[in-house]
Amino acid sequence: MSIFFDTNILVYAVTSDPRSVIARNCLAQGGQISIQVLNELINVLLKKSKFRWIEIEGILTSFEIRFPDPQPLTKSTHIIALSLIKAHTITVYDALIVASALEAKCTQLSTEDLQHGRKFGDLTIVNPFRSN
Repeated sequence: MSIFFDTNILVYAVTSDPRSVIARNCLAQGGQISIQVLNELINVLLKKSKFRWIEIEGILTSFEIRFPDPQPLTKSTHIIALSLIKAHTITVYDALIVASALEAKCTQLSTEDLQHGRKFGDLTIVNPFRSN
């Protein structure tokens, strides 16, 4: 099983959120992320969490060490995302994450943003914060 992490997992892992322990445990399992995830992370940390740029650079460095080969954002990713938007009525940003996970051949997308258990081909959405 290969796991792809959505932005919210990374955000919770580096902020003082009640979900941070679960997020850190998820990341400790290893997996993949994308350039889109890193871009969204920067945006959230700057705009919502009010991190200083020096803090964000340190966080990015730690994620670059943990995930040295993030999935690129390519024209192919864009085309797959467009087809996902049309077929599944999801947001463009969620579609880019799903498309990246599919291109990386992951079987699980760890996120709280899409319906737990939902499938996109061989990719299954798993919400690690969901109470059983």
